[in-house]
Amino acid sequence: MENKLQEMQLLEQNIQNMIYQKQVFQMELSETTSALSEVNKSKTDVFKIIGQLMIKKSKEEIKKELKDKEKILKLRIEAIEKQEVPLREKLNTLKEEVFKQKK
Repeated sequence: MENKLQEMQLLEQNIQNMIYQKQVFQMELSETTSALSEVNKSKTDVFKIIGQLMIKKSKEEIKKELKDKEKILKLRIEAIEKQEVPLREKLNTLKEEVFKQKK
């Protein structure tokens, strides 16, 4: 019983960490999508901030970079969601076992 409770706590911590990571990636994806939208509206070249420099780049170059970043972020979110499912299932199973033992 004690081991199951510890395992449940560990699973809950892992799930919370995954949720946090997913939220960070979702926020970054939202910012990237917004930036891509603004680049699409632009009629001229755009600027990219790199460190302390602002560099002029072509609209197409920036669009490609943003689309690639968007694709990577979506894949990361999807990977986290795939890892999250079995952890949640295992946690639910442990909760049921602990609940049954308490009765």
